[in-house]
Amino acid sequence: MDPGDPEEKPAAGDPAGGQDPRLFPQTLQTLWSTRELRQLREEAWKWFAALDNPLTTLLDMLDASRGCGGRDPSLEAWVARELERWLQAQPHPGPAQGGRALKPLQARAVRLLTEGPPSLVEPLVSIFQLQDADRSPVLAHIHRLHQEGKFKEAIVLGTKLQLQADLDVEKMCVPLLLQDKVGLAERYVDSLPHLQQRLLALMDSWCQPGFDIRVVARQYPQATLRLERLSPRALGRHVLRLLEQYSLDPALCPNAVTQQRLAALRYLCYKRLVERSMSQESWAELVQGLVGQDECLQEQLLQLLASLEDVAMVAQCALDLSLPVERLPATVVAEMSQLRLQERDDIYFLASWEELARHEDTLLQPGQVVGVDLEWRPSFGTGGRPRVSLMQVAVEGRVFLLDLPRLSSPAGGQGPRAFSQLVSQLLSDPSITKLGYGMAGDLRSLGTSYPALAQAGQKLQGGLDLLQVHRQMRVADRPAPAVDGAAGPRGLSLLVQQVLGKPLDKTQQLSNWDRRPLGEGQLVYAAADAYCLLEVYWALCREPARFHLPGALPWSLRLGRSERHGTWEPPLQQASASPWQVLSPEDAAPEVPARAFRVVCDSMLGGLGRTLRCLGVDVRVLHSGEDHRQAAEVARQEGRVILTSGLPYHKLRAQVGAGRCLAVDCSLKAQQQAKAILRHFNVRVTPADIFSRCQACNCDQYLKVSKDMMKQLVRLSVHLGGPGGASSESSHSDGEQETDSALEEAPGHCSYDPPCRWLEDADLQTHVPATLANGTRLQLAGVPAGVLRRPGLRHFYCCPGCGKVFWEGTHLARVTSNFQEILESAPRPASGPS
Repeated sequence: MDPGDPEEKPAAGDPAGGQDPRLFPQTLQTLWSTRELRQLREEAWKWFAALDNPLTTLLDMLDASRGCGGRDPSLEAWVARELERWLQAQPHPGPAQGGRALKPLQARAVRLLTEGPPSLVEPLVSIFQLQDADRSPVLAHIHRLHQEGKFKEAIVLGTKLQLQADLDVEKMCVPLLLQDKVGLAERYVDSLPHLQQRLLALMDSWCQPGFDIRVVARQYPQATLRLERLSPRALGRHVLRLLEQYSLDPALCPNAVTQQRLAALRYLCYKRLVERSMSQESWAELVQGLVGQDECLQEQLLQLLASLEDVAMVAQCALDLSLPVERLPATVVAEMSQLRLQERDDIYFLASWEELARHEDTLLQPGQVVGVDLEWRPSFGTGGRPRVSLMQVAVEGRVFLLDLPRLSSPAGGQGPRAFSQLVSQLLSDPSITKLGYGMAGDLRSLGTSYPALAQAGQKLQGGLDLLQVHRQMRVADRPAPAVDGAAGPRGLSLLVQQVLGKPLDKTQQLSNWDRRPLGEGQLVYAAADAYCLLEVYWALCREPARFHLPGALPWSLRLGRSERHGTWEPPLQQASASPWQVLSPEDAAPEVPARAFRVVCDSMLGGLGRTLRCLGVDVRVLHSGEDHRQAAEVARQEGRVILTSGLPYHKLRAQVGAGRCLAVDCSLKAQQQAKAILRHFNVRVTPADIFSRCQACNCDQYLKVSKDMMKQLVRLSVHLGGPGGASSESSHSDGEQETDSALEEAPGHCSYDPPCRWLEDADLQTHVPATLANGTRLQLAGVPAGVLRRPGLRHFYCCPGCGKVFWEGTHLARVTSNFQEILESAPRPASGPS
């Protein structure tokens, strides 16, 4: 048994007074040798009660003995601990424990503290209140201990006397960390946030790549070091644990965080690239969220990918993650270009008569509007008209690129005949509106390059040259533009800028169009050149007066199959990559009530989904096992808009059409994302929409539960053995905190009273456990007992879809305040919902 840790406290004795203090140590020494601890304790407490000044007696006893530094607990150290306990047990401490009388005793205690064993530290600090004593001798002693290599004793003494403000945290903690005594360093900075930050910054600096811990260790030759336990990985685990424990910003420890992410990146790459036990889509989404814009992680990822021999897989990974092409091998970059074209569902490269025949019905559909353009290799005045290399035909939503050199050879073959027949039929059909820009010159070049189409210009019917329209336009009451001016955008690029707001990117115009295969940039440029003709045409037909064009012009009578914009977007100069594109007043979408707005979110946007549900939006969130194809299917079947975290955006958009898919900026918080989406789709949110839908399951119906019935149901669930207490379940309000009994009103009407009927006994299938008639069990464990006792709370709400229980608290006011600008843009009802 440890004499310094008694199992019970003896009752204070009532000894006769007048005993000689000098006999006190002798009496105790006799009992100490027999180890009769119960009797020893009783005798000590009697002496403490009988002595006039037990504190002075203790100091005299310690002064008389200098041999208390042994390994076993000395009698003097035991007496000091017993006196500490005895003083704590006294109802009214004596006057000697405070005031001026304590000062000389504190000075003696400090001297003894610096000369005695560590076992005296805690009782002497407590008995003589050494935290308030003169710190100079103690600080000098701590520095001396540190110089002697007694690092543990130094930091323990500094911690007990709360001297952290007078000591250097790095000096005190470094040797302890080198000895793998992280716990002592933790206690040293406990409840001191500024020191916690400095300790973590120090430990994180040891986690940086290339750091040699032996350089630091050489400064402490007298310490017994355990460097084998100070690997960057082990240190990183400590840093991450303390980051969470202290609730500090991870940005404080970039090396440990990067180390953790790098380990996760290696694991993911092993699972996908070696085991191949992950899908490409899941892998790319996780890696994109992990790497982000971190250049170090990007470099590590590039090295991991470079070690693979599978060029196609590396290219697909680089494509999905938008890795910088300048840091990739040329073979990978070329493979990426081919993959990009294969993934596009809006550009078709036709190089054989079989491919031409497959799309013939689409190209020759009567009544439609098509954009026609040609590309050829620039000759730079070397003589003769250049040979046309590519013919682009744009229809709504798609662009077909016709490879003329391959389709026209061999002469007299099946391919050339099919090609000439299709082009002739397209140009001569008056029901198909053909759009061009400088069409006469293009058709002459086509006829010169391919004699079978020499009469193309004469056969043209239903053509509309937008160059002629451009010369008639007046923008904003200004004269007609200088279409062929030398400065700024010219020609078609200028027209696109004036009508659609941004010029075309013409950087690929003077490229080698005879080269095969064409580069990705060339393909996209060629498609844009033709498709922008449709976009301009639709805009002019919708608002001819805006450009001072007559409304009865021929092109305004033939809009084709649809007046809406197609699904293909031409690349524009300095086009913003942000999905939050602000619409002009003329193009603004019609207002949509929040409860009529329906979306489907991928599994990475769960926070956004809950936020939108909070505002009344109908949200379906895919589970982690469902991929983007499921999102497209749900969107088509249920009429929902797809919200995606980015990677599958182009694939999804091609499947559901324009305006039905939006890429969400994952760098924004859920609240910012929600606001941007509401503005983008012109969704009208009113105060009555807030919490009109269950955030957990999307149900838009509630049952109102009286307070008495809720108390009864909770009581029954507790008696049954259920948890019945507070849980981590969330609710519409912050009612989990028992002290939060007052509703904090936000500006405007914040009372929560959705239209719903009361829960009656007939609605319950069983009372224990509380189960609704549809089989849904009420989640009563989420109702804290303090909420049931809240006087201002009159009723609760339960969701019949998932059984969650809600009540009114401060969350309603907070949400109303956070989305105030959205609510202010919507008219308020005369009164709140009832």
